[in-house]
Amino acid sequence: MIFRQLFDPQSSTYTYVLADGNTHDAILIDPVFEQVRRDSALIDELGLKLRATIDTHVHADHVTGAWLHKQRKGSTIVISAASGAEGADRYVGEGDRIEFGVRHLFVRSTPGHTGGCISLVLDDRSMAFTGDCLLIRGTGRTDFQQGDAHKMFHAVHEKIFALPDNCLLYPAHDYRGLTVTSVGEERRFNPRLGGELSEDDFNGYMRNLRLAHPKQIDIAVPANLLCGAAASETVREQATEPQWAPVNYTFAGIWEIQPQWLEENLDAVQLIDVREPDEFVGPLGRIPQARLISLGELADRTGELDAQRPIVTICRAGGRSAQATVILRQAGFGEVANLAGGMLRWRSEGRVVENAGV
Repeated sequence: MIFRQLFDPQSSTYTYVLADGNTHDAILIDPVFEQVRRDSALIDELGLKLRATIDTHVHADHVTGAWLHKQRKGSTIVISAASGAEGADRYVGEGDRIEFGVRHLFVRSTPGHTGGCISLVLDDRSMAFTGDCLLIRGTGRTDFQQGDAHKMFHAVHEKIFALPDNCLLYPAHDYRGLTVTSVGEERRFNPRLGGELSEDDFNGYMRNLRLAHPKQIDIAVPANLLCGAAASETVREQATEPQWAPVNYTFAGIWEIQPQWLEENLDAVQLIDVREPDEFVGPLGRIPQARLISLGELADRTGELDAQRPIVTICRAGGRSAQATVILRQAGFGEVANLAGGMLRWRSEGRVVENAGV
């Protein structure tokens, strides 16, 4: 099985990719709207087919990426039937199976943080995804969205602590950088409901948390009740693709452009070759109209560039020029892309060059 744990630093949300290693059918758990571009890049690079996105509940701190993934990948939207959300393709409840290839997740109803929370247990019970019900040495809050400490206590003990001790638990959030725990650990060490703590102990603990109101709740909850289709214009703009060229976003966070488009549109961009001078005049040649600014000089020479025209960076194989795009974006240039594969790919495809072989 293919498994990846991804993180959104703005909301401290974990998104999980699971895929069947043979069929490459994949699912995403708790996707974030602003991270759809990143998630899509990873799915494409791993050669996966996104079949479904699953939200463990109606989140209050971020907008789900479910709707946008559906627009891009044709994936189905899955959420709890008790969530109150509209616009999903499938509503699930206790005991349902969500399949990806020959693997599947079991749905367990774990209300308490919200009325519609679910946890997802892998078919072999080696791992489970607990949403905001059980966190690492903590739990989700229970003071809004039909939250109920008594329901959470029973959900954790009856649905999560009933799993094997070595079952790994992956939460929807963590605010301290912790990534994974286990049933055995939480049953022993969770300070809210582990050990010998009773239901009354837990209820008293939760009643006195005194947490601040989630900053994004007024934006996130209405949007998530429509599975992300009602994301605000500000949120949508952050996920909008560049319009100046058919650029591709990589999981490494680099915008890339393909050689064919570039060869057909040399006059539409500024070409910045960041190789060293001896490479610029070397046997690989150079692309017509390319301007040499070596990578080590680029940060000090950005003032020589036209901020109103797109920039494509070039090097031998695409590594140094990828870093050049980072430098340019930090300097305030928005329309920047790296030539995928660099001059090696450009030459291998027989595209036009100057000075080749000199």
